[in-house]
Amino acid sequence: MTSFKTSSAGYLANHVARLFARELAEAVRPLGLAPAQFMVLLELWREEGVTQKDLVGRLDVEQATMAATLARMERDGLIERQPDQADARARRIQLTMRARALQEPALAAAKGVNARALAGFSETEREALLTGMRRIVGALSRSAELS
Repeated sequence: MTSFKTSSAGYLANHVARLFARELAEAVRPLGLAPAQFMVLLELWREEGVTQKDLVGRLDVEQATMAATLARMERDGLIERQPDQADARARRIQLTMRARALQEPALAAAKGVNARALAGFSETEREALLTGMRRIVGALSRSAELS
């Protein structure tokens, strides 16, 4: 009989996520980054000048969690918050030179974690896994939006 732990997509996804988080934390720690900061930086390297509200939606995290992460990033010299010209209440998030300089080594560290995790997979298996994961994210994101 197969155990729930080995046959539950949710259990396995959660376990994989914790393992990835641990490995990513170890990989980016020498750069002075925490995993949550890395996730924010991924978004800001893609598009700078977004608001905290934009980041909350893109990363699917709580407002309070994002506020704490951004406060730490500002303290650590990774971001600056600048007034939004169109909305006096909003602040646009800009990268500092330090954060820009971390892009290449941080991405290399994350790619190393991914490479180790997927080392036993063929290219076809990797693509199938990633396609399946994207489908799961899409399905669960849609169901959360409908709730």
